[in-house]
Order: sequence, then C-alpha cells, then structure tokens
Amino acid sequence: MIRIPISACWYILLFCTICFRASGEDQWPDLPSKNGEVLIPAQEWPWQPGPRNITVYVRYPQGNLEGVQAATGLMLSMHNWGGTGFRGAPDPKFLVARYNVIVIGVDYVQSGPYDAAQDPPYDFGWYQALDALRSLYFVWHGLESKGKAFDHTRIYATGGSGGGNVSLMVNKLAPRTFACIIDLSGMAKLANDIAFGVGGRTRLNAGYRQDPNSKRYLTPDNQMIRFVGCPDHAATMKRLGNTAKIIVVHGLQDDACPAEDAQEMVTNLQNAGLDVQPHFIGKEDVDGNVIKDCKHSLGDRTLILQKFADEYLLPDSPTAARIKHTTDFASRDDAVRYNTPNGAFVVSYTAGCPFGRFEPNPPTRTAEARFQIGTQYKPINVWFDYWNQ
Repeated sequence: MIRIPISACWYILLFCTICFRASGEDQWPDLPSKNGEVLIPAQEWPWQPGPRNITVYVRYPQGNLEGVQAATGLMLSMHNWGGTGFRGAPDPKFLVARYNVIVIGVDYVQSGPYDAAQDPPYDFGWYQALDALRSLYFVWHGLESKGKAFDHTRIYATGGSGGGNVSLMVNKLAPRTFACIIDLSGMAKLANDIAFGVGGRTRLNAGYRQDPNSKRYLTPDNQMIRFVGCPDHAATMKRLGNTAKIIVVHGLQDDACPAEDAQEMVTNLQNAGLDVQPHFIGKEDVDGNVIKDCKHSLGDRTLILQKFADEYLLPDSPTAARIKHTTDFASRDDAVRYNTPNGAFVVSYTAGCPFGRFEPNPPTRTAEARFQIGTQYKPINVWFDYWNQ
C-alpha cells in the first residue's frame, strides 16, 4: 500500500481548494442580456491582497444576447497602458458588425492612470493576461451554460500599445485557444530600460528596481515570463500546439515600445515554427489615411486592423483563421508550464477558468542525499517525504 504523509494530503487539498475558489464561478453574475458591463471576481494580486473584481465589457451582435448565432465568434479587444474600457483599441462596434463576434473588453489589473513613483510596479502582462483570459472564459462559459451556440473555432484577441502586449501574452498563457492575434504597437518584452525607467530608448517606466532587497525587485523569473519572444517559451508554445496567426504591426520609429524588441520577438517566434506575419511600418508605408506615421500611434487602429487582418477575421473568407483543436478552457489540465531560472510559471485550466501560479524549484540536496533518494523503491513516498523536509 502506498502511504502519503498527511502534510502532502493537506497540500493537495489546499491546492484544489485554491483553484476552485480562484475560479470564482459560484460568485459570477449571469451574462448580460444586452450590451453592458459586469463585475467578476479575479485572481488575487500580491500587491493588493484579498478579494479583487474586474470590469468586463460585453458587446453583442445586434446589441443583445439574442443576436449571437452559431457562426458568432469571440474577440478580446484590449485598451492601452493607462486606459480603461476600449481606449486605444479597435472600435468594438466595428468589430462586432464586420466580423460577427462578441467583443470583450476588460479593465485588467492596473487599468487607468499609472504613476511609476507611487503605484506598484507595472504588471506588464502576467496578471493582466490572466484577467483578460478570465473575462474571455466568463463569456465562453456563460454561453455554454445557457446552451447558446457560438463558433468555438473563431477566438481572437487584439489591442493597442499595452493592449497589444496583453494580446500577445494571452496567446502565450493560453496557447491552444486563439485562432488569430493582432498586436498593434504592443510591448514585446520587459527590457531593462522599460523595467527600470533608464536610458533614452523608450519613454516607458514600469517602476521596478534592481536591488534584491527592494520590494520592487524584478526577479529573473518575472522578467523572463514577460518576454513574449523568449526562445524556450516559444518552443513550449509550439509543443503545446499553438497555431494562431500572429499579426504584428509596429512602427519603426516607435519611441514607447521599441521596434527592435518587436523584431527580436518576431524572429524568435518564427524560429520556433509559430505562424507570425510582421508588418514593420516605415516612412514609405505612410498613406495619410489608414497609416499616418511610423511612430507609436501609427494611425486609426481600427482601420489598421482591417487592413492587415481582414482576410483572417471575416467569417466567409477562404483564409479565415480558425482553431482545429481543443481550447485550453476545455482541456482541463496543467500543461501550460514555462520554465524560468528558479522555477516555472504554470497556468492551470483544471477548473476551466485559468489560474496562474509560480512553482519554485525544490531546494538543492547534497549528492549523498540525492543518491539515497534515488535508490529507494517507494518513489511516491520518497517524493512527498523529500518535499516535506
């Protein structure tokens, strides 16, 4: 008989309880019957211990739930750094009407005005993407609960600037869910100059510190998970089955989100075999209508999305982007795991709703202890005894 220590049983029970409570589904409101905003519980944020809610914006075809049909897809459209609602993102009215999708916005963690000197360090895509995925799941699960048919193969995400970063990150944290991602001038990595507000390459300052004794210290693990184009993580996305069409539109003179970071990301994602379509905008691409400059704003982000992504988003297009596999929400597993220097970031879908966590590496043992553990014939007992020491 296999004996598992009581402490290990408590650990397993506690983990399952946390995942259940984190989903918050027992406290979620119903889907609104027409266009509107709702509050749903979000995963606890370390900088704000305790319960936390996020505002979810839902925009339906024809303005109401009855307008959702079997061919209707789902689309996240996410605001910029410092914004709320759909600010700095493609117009939800246009997206709903042209692409037959329910458009979902979210006031993810640290939405609204940000002060690097006073506010906690800017999240830069981890909890923000988890909030966005939770909002998407709220609509996805709500439709399924009501028996409302929709097109599970047409799930998209877009956003401008900070919303572009979150669009890229939701694809990373849910690599089996999205058919198409449209990144409009988004941040590609939490580079040192952005993290610490130094140098002249960018005007962004995420408010982190390099001092390990500071509560604002940016650990190598937290910096790595926020690098969309991390080669090891891109390989993991490919192994997990990511097939999303990733469209990157970025100005070569962007003074907020450096173009070289986006170019590095594109190269790394392509080297991993992911489907990336880059559009780096130079002066020769400015047309004065859709594209007005090659800096950060670029122009009308709604028209820019239409210009570069229309063929992948139109339902009747022969090149329409669709997924042909089970989404992360339906997979109900812990397969999404990104290794970092001191552990791994895991996004658990065991409860359907995403729950993110960091698992540190176990303590290093002596060679003699490792040898003794390796010679045991009760591997499960030994593992839990080892873990509890």
